[in-house]
Amino acid sequence: MRKTFAARPALSCALSGALPLLLCQALPALAQADGDTTLAVAPVPQVTATVPPAEAAAATSPWSANMTLTSQYVSRGFRQTWGKPAVQGGVDYSHPSGFSAGTWMSSISDKFIEGGTVEWDLYAGYTGSVGDFVYAGQVYYYLYPGAKLQYAQTKYNYGEAVASLTYKWFNVKYWLTYTPDYFGYNSASLLSGNDLHSRGSGYLDINGTFDLGHGVTLLLHYGQERVRNFAAYSFRDVRVALSKAFEGGWTVTGAYTRGWGRTDVYDKYTTGALDSSGNPSVSNPLKSTFLVSLTKTF
Repeated sequence: MRKTFAARPALSCALSGALPLLLCQALPALAQADGDTTLAVAPVPQVTATVPPAEAAAATSPWSANMTLTSQYVSRGFRQTWGKPAVQGGVDYSHPSGFSAGTWMSSISDKFIEGGTVEWDLYAGYTGSVGDFVYAGQVYYYLYPGAKLQYAQTKYNYGEAVASLTYKWFNVKYWLTYTPDYFGYNSASLLSGNDLHSRGSGYLDINGTFDLGHGVTLLLHYGQERVRNFAAYSFRDVRVALSKAFEGGWTVTGAYTRGWGRTDVYDKYTTGALDSSGNPSVSNPLKSTFLVSLTKTF
Protein backbone atom coordinates (compact mmCIF):
# COMPACT_ATOMS: atom_id res chain seq x y z
CA MET A 1 0.00 0.00 0.00
CA ARG A 2 -0.60 4.27 -0.04
CA LYS A 3 -1.37 9.82 -0.60
CA THR A 4 -2.94 14.05 -0.68
CA PHE A 5 -3.56 17.89 -1.31
CA ALA A 6 -4.22 21.63 -0.68
CA ALA A 7 -4.75 24.83 -2.58
CA ARG A 8 -2.12 26.03 -4.99
CA PRO A 9 -2.45 27.83 -8.35
CA ALA A 10 -4.68 25.90 -10.78
CA LEU A 11 -4.55 22.60 -8.90
CA SER A 12 -5.28 20.70 -5.73
CA CYS A 13 -3.22 17.52 -5.49
CA ALA A 14 -1.86 14.99 -3.08
CA LEU A 15 -0.29 11.67 -2.45
CA SER A 16 -2.21 8.78 -1.07
CA GLY A 17 -2.92 5.10 -0.88
CA ALA A 18 -1.75 1.66 -0.08
CA LEU A 19 1.38 3.01 -1.67
CA PRO A 20 2.44 6.61 -2.35
CA LEU A 21 -0.03 8.20 -4.71
CA LEU A 22 -0.51 11.51 -6.47
CA LEU A 23 -4.07 12.62 -6.38
CA CYS A 24 -5.62 15.57 -8.20
CA GLN A 25 -9.10 17.01 -8.03
CA ALA A 26 -11.08 17.76 -11.18
CA LEU A 27 -9.36 21.08 -11.89
CA PRO A 28 -8.01 22.42 -15.22
CA ALA A 29 -4.38 21.65 -14.42
CA LEU A 30 -2.90 18.28 -13.38
CA ALA A 31 0.37 17.88 -11.54
CA GLN A 32 2.79 15.03 -10.98
CA ALA A 33 2.92 13.28 -7.66
CA ASP A 34 4.44 10.91 -5.14
CA GLY A 35 1.23 2.16 -0.73
CA ASP A 36 -0.13 -1.98 0.66
CA THR A 37 1.80 -2.61 1.37
CA THR A 38 0.08 -5.28 0.10
CA LEU A 39 1.75 -4.24 -0.09
CA ALA A 40 -0.68 -7.06 -0.61
CA VAL A 41 2.09 -6.09 1.47
CA ALA A 42 5.06 -8.41 0.90
CA PRO A 43 4.47 -11.88 2.35
CA VAL A 44 5.49 -12.34 5.98
CA PRO A 45 7.99 -15.20 6.19
CA GLN A 46 6.72 -18.27 7.98
CA VAL A 47 8.86 -20.06 10.54
CA THR A 48 9.46 -23.81 10.28
CA ALA A 49 10.16 -24.95 13.82
CA THR A 50 9.58 -28.69 13.43
CA VAL A 51 12.72 -30.72 12.79
CA PRO A 52 12.27 -34.04 10.95
CA PRO A 53 13.12 -37.24 12.86
CA ALA A 54 16.81 -38.12 13.09
CA GLU A 55 16.34 -40.93 10.61
CA ALA A 56 15.12 -38.50 7.95
CA ALA A 57 17.48 -38.12 5.01
CA ALA A 58 17.80 -34.36 5.37
CA ALA A 59 16.48 -31.52 7.52
CA THR A 60 14.05 -29.01 6.10
CA SER A 61 15.91 -26.13 4.47
CA PRO A 62 15.54 -22.74 6.19
CA TRP A 63 15.52 -21.12 2.74
CA SER A 64 12.48 -20.71 0.51
CA ALA A 65 11.64 -18.71 -2.60
CA ASN A 66 8.54 -17.74 -4.53
CA MET A 67 7.61 -16.40 -7.96
CA THR A 68 4.20 -15.01 -8.96
CA LEU A 69 2.57 -13.91 -12.20
CA THR A 70 -0.60 -11.92 -11.47
CA SER A 71 -3.15 -10.14 -13.66
CA GLN A 72 -2.45 -7.05 -11.54
CA TYR A 73 -0.82 -6.02 -8.26
CA VAL A 74 -3.32 -4.75 -5.68
CA SER A 75 -2.15 -3.77 -2.19
CA ARG A 76 -4.46 -2.42 0.52
CA GLY A 77 -7.08 -1.92 -2.15
CA PHE A 78 -4.83 0.14 -4.47
CA ARG A 79 -4.19 -0.98 -8.06
CA GLN A 80 -0.44 -0.49 -8.12
CA THR A 81 0.06 -1.69 -11.69
CA TRP A 82 -2.86 0.42 -12.98
CA GLY A 83 -4.83 -2.66 -14.10
CA LYS A 84 -1.84 -4.29 -15.86
CA PRO A 85 -0.09 -7.63 -15.06
CA ALA A 86 2.78 -7.84 -12.57
CA VAL A 87 5.74 -10.14 -12.04
CA GLN A 88 6.71 -10.73 -8.40
CA GLY A 89 9.19 -12.80 -6.44
CA GLY A 90 10.94 -13.17 -3.11
CA VAL A 91 13.45 -15.10 -1.02
CA ASP A 92 13.00 -15.90 2.70
CA TYR A 93 15.20 -17.32 5.46
CA SER A 94 13.44 -18.81 8.52
CA HIS A 95 15.54 -20.07 11.44
CA PRO A 96 14.07 -22.76 13.75
CA SER A 97 14.54 -20.34 16.66
CA GLY A 98 11.81 -18.14 15.21
CA PHE A 99 13.91 -15.41 13.64
CA SER A 100 13.41 -14.72 9.93
CA ALA A 101 14.38 -12.31 7.18
CA GLY A 102 13.61 -11.86 3.53
CA THR A 103 13.18 -9.70 0.49
CA TRP A 104 10.38 -9.36 -2.08
CA MET A 105 9.96 -7.40 -5.32
CA SER A 106 7.12 -6.52 -7.67
CA SER A 107 6.74 -4.59 -10.89
CA ILE A 108 4.63 -1.41 -10.51
CA SER A 109 3.26 1.29 -12.82
CA ASP A 110 4.55 4.85 -13.22
CA LYS A 111 0.89 5.82 -13.56
CA PHE A 112 0.58 4.93 -9.84
CA ILE A 113 4.05 5.93 -8.57
CA GLU A 114 5.82 8.73 -10.42
CA GLY A 115 8.99 7.43 -12.06
CA GLY A 116 8.51 4.01 -10.48
CA THR A 117 8.92 0.59 -12.11
CA VAL A 118 9.79 -1.65 -9.12
CA GLU A 119 8.78 -2.01 -5.47
CA TRP A 120 11.51 -3.66 -3.36
CA ASP A 121 10.71 -4.76 0.19
CA LEU A 122 13.18 -5.76 2.92
CA TYR A 123 11.96 -7.31 6.17
CA ALA A 124 13.04 -9.22 9.27
CA GLY A 125 11.37 -10.37 12.47
CA TYR A 126 10.52 -13.04 15.01
CA THR A 127 7.63 -15.56 15.24
CA GLY A 128 6.65 -17.64 18.27
CA SER A 129 3.65 -19.50 19.68
CA VAL A 130 1.83 -20.17 22.94
CA GLY A 131 -0.73 -22.94 22.64
CA ASP A 132 -3.02 -22.11 19.71
CA PHE A 133 -1.77 -18.52 19.56
CA VAL A 134 0.95 -17.49 17.14
CA TYR A 135 2.56 -14.08 17.63
CA ALA A 136 5.01 -12.23 15.40
CA GLY A 137 6.78 -8.93 15.05
CA GLN A 138 8.50 -7.68 11.87
CA VAL A 139 10.17 -4.55 10.59
CA TYR A 140 9.70 -3.62 6.91
CA TYR A 141 11.35 -1.08 4.64
CA TYR A 142 9.89 -0.34 1.19
CA LEU A 143 12.06 1.00 -1.62
CA TYR A 144 10.96 2.45 -4.98
CA PRO A 145 14.21 2.88 -6.96
CA GLY A 146 14.19 5.95 -9.19
CA ALA A 147 10.70 7.04 -8.10
CA LYS A 148 10.16 10.60 -6.86
CA LEU A 149 7.36 13.13 -6.53
CA GLN A 150 9.06 15.76 -8.66
CA TYR A 151 7.21 18.94 -7.71
CA ALA A 152 7.95 18.33 -4.00
CA GLN A 153 11.25 16.45 -4.52
CA THR A 154 9.89 13.75 -2.21
CA LYS A 155 10.71 10.04 -2.42
CA TYR A 156 8.21 7.26 -1.78
CA ASN A 157 10.50 5.09 0.40
CA TYR A 158 9.15 4.42 3.90
CA GLY A 159 9.21 1.88 6.73
CA GLU A 160 6.68 0.09 8.92
CA ALA A 161 6.80 -2.10 12.02
CA VAL A 162 4.08 -4.76 12.32
CA ALA A 163 2.73 -6.76 15.25
CA SER A 164 0.70 -9.89 14.42
CA LEU A 165 -1.45 -12.28 16.46
CA THR A 166 -3.07 -15.44 15.03
CA TYR A 167 -5.60 -17.76 16.71
CA LYS A 168 -6.53 -20.74 14.54
CA TRP A 169 -8.30 -19.20 11.48
CA PHE A 170 -8.26 -15.59 12.73
CA ASN A 171 -5.36 -13.12 12.31
CA VAL A 172 -4.99 -9.46 13.20
CA LYS A 173 -2.01 -7.21 12.42
CA TYR A 174 -1.20 -3.56 13.03
CA TRP A 175 1.29 -1.77 10.77
CA LEU A 176 2.88 1.41 12.17
CA THR A 177 4.94 3.88 10.12
CA TYR A 178 8.28 4.56 11.87
CA THR A 179 9.90 6.72 9.19
CA PRO A 180 9.21 10.51 9.07
CA ASP A 181 6.74 10.09 6.19
CA TYR A 182 4.26 7.42 5.11
CA PHE A 183 4.62 7.04 1.32
CA GLY A 184 5.98 10.56 1.14
CA TYR A 185 3.03 12.24 2.89
CA ASN A 186 4.03 15.59 4.35
CA SER A 187 3.06 19.25 4.12
CA ALA A 188 5.24 19.85 1.06
CA SER A 189 3.91 16.91 -0.96
CA LEU A 190 0.29 17.23 0.13
CA LEU A 191 0.22 21.02 0.06
CA SER A 192 -1.40 21.04 3.49
CA GLY A 193 -0.35 22.43 6.86
CA ASN A 194 3.01 23.76 7.97
CA ASP A 195 5.95 21.33 8.14
CA LEU A 196 3.72 18.37 9.08
CA HIS A 197 4.78 14.74 8.60
CA SER A 198 2.94 11.41 8.76
CA ARG A 199 5.11 9.31 11.11
CA GLY A 200 2.78 7.25 13.31
CA SER A 201 0.26 6.43 10.57
CA GLY A 202 -1.27 2.99 11.13
CA TYR A 203 -2.97 0.21 9.17
CA LEU A 204 -5.34 -2.25 10.92
CA ASP A 205 -5.23 -5.56 9.01
CA ILE A 206 -7.88 -8.20 9.91
CA ASN A 207 -7.94 -11.60 8.17
CA GLY A 208 -9.90 -14.85 8.33
CA THR A 209 -8.38 -17.90 6.58
CA PHE A 210 -10.56 -20.98 6.14
CA ASP A 211 -9.48 -24.42 4.90
CA LEU A 212 -12.28 -25.68 2.63
CA GLY A 213 -10.60 -29.00 1.92
CA HIS A 214 -9.02 -30.46 -1.21
CA GLY A 215 -6.29 -27.79 -1.12
CA VAL A 216 -8.79 -24.91 -1.33
CA THR A 217 -8.45 -21.92 1.03
CA LEU A 218 -10.78 -18.93 1.50
CA LEU A 219 -9.38 -15.57 2.67
CA LEU A 220 -11.58 -12.74 3.99
CA HIS A 221 -9.77 -9.44 4.64
CA TYR A 222 -10.66 -6.01 6.03
CA GLY A 223 -8.17 -3.16 6.33
CA GLN A 224 -8.30 0.42 7.57
CA GLU A 225 -5.52 3.01 7.17
CA ARG A 226 -5.27 6.06 9.45
CA VAL A 227 -2.97 8.72 7.98
CA ARG A 228 -1.60 10.84 10.79
CA ASN A 229 -2.00 14.64 10.36
CA PHE A 230 -3.79 14.11 7.01
CA ALA A 231 -7.07 12.39 7.92
CA ALA A 232 -8.66 13.20 4.55
CA TYR A 233 -6.40 10.59 2.96
CA SER A 234 -7.36 7.71 5.26
CA PHE A 235 -9.06 4.75 3.54
CA ARG A 236 -10.55 1.26 3.97
CA ASP A 237 -10.35 -1.90 1.85
CA VAL A 238 -11.70 -5.45 1.61
CA ARG A 239 -10.52 -8.57 -0.18
CA VAL A 240 -12.15 -11.96 -0.80
CA ALA A 241 -9.82 -14.60 -2.26
CA LEU A 242 -9.99 -18.31 -3.12
CA SER A 243 -6.74 -20.25 -3.52
CA LYS A 244 -6.15 -23.78 -4.78
CA ALA A 245 -2.86 -25.53 -3.99
CA PHE A 246 -1.42 -28.15 -6.33
CA GLU A 247 1.46 -30.60 -6.07
CA GLY A 248 4.90 -29.25 -6.82
CA GLY A 249 4.43 -25.95 -4.96
CA TRP A 250 1.93 -24.38 -7.38
CA THR A 251 -0.99 -22.21 -6.21
CA VAL A 252 -3.73 -20.50 -8.23
CA THR A 253 -5.62 -17.60 -6.63
CA GLY A 254 -8.65 -15.58 -7.69
CA ALA A 255 -9.58 -12.47 -5.72
CA TYR A 256 -11.98 -9.54 -5.53
CA THR A 257 -10.73 -6.32 -3.95
CA ARG A 258 -12.33 -2.97 -3.22
CA GLY A 259 -11.22 0.20 -1.46
CA TRP A 260 -13.04 3.25 -0.12
CA GLY A 261 -11.76 6.77 0.45
CA ARG A 262 -12.97 10.32 0.03
CA THR A 263 -14.11 10.75 -3.56
CA ASP A 264 -12.71 14.30 -3.75
CA VAL A 265 -9.29 12.80 -2.95
CA TYR A 266 -9.17 9.54 -4.90
CA ASP A 267 -11.49 9.81 -7.89
CA LYS A 268 -9.06 11.98 -9.93
CA TYR A 269 -5.75 10.30 -9.17
CA THR A 270 -2.80 10.85 -11.54
CA THR A 271 0.99 10.97 -11.52
CA GLY A 272 0.97 12.96 -14.75
CA ALA A 273 1.98 9.92 -16.82
CA LEU A 274 0.31 10.01 -20.24
CA ASP A 275 -2.24 7.60 -21.64
CA SER A 276 -2.31 6.23 -25.22
CA SER A 277 -3.95 9.47 -26.42
CA GLY A 278 -1.22 11.67 -24.97
CA ASN A 279 -3.38 12.97 -22.11
CA PRO A 280 -2.60 12.59 -18.36
CA SER A 281 -3.83 9.17 -17.25
CA VAL A 282 -6.49 9.69 -14.55
CA SER A 283 -8.32 7.01 -12.56
CA ASN A 284 -9.59 5.98 -9.13
CA PRO A 285 -7.01 3.42 -7.93
CA LEU A 286 -9.42 2.13 -5.25
CA LYS A 287 -12.16 0.91 -7.61
CA SER A 288 -13.43 -2.68 -7.53
CA THR A 289 -11.03 -5.18 -9.07
CA PHE A 290 -10.89 -8.88 -9.91
CA LEU A 291 -7.49 -10.54 -10.28
CA VAL A 292 -5.98 -13.97 -10.91
CA SER A 293 -2.47 -15.08 -9.94
CA LEU A 294 -0.22 -18.12 -10.30
CA THR A 295 2.48 -18.71 -7.66
CA LYS A 296 5.33 -21.22 -7.53
CA THR A 297 7.17 -21.85 -4.26
CA PHE A 298 10.61 -23.48 -4.04
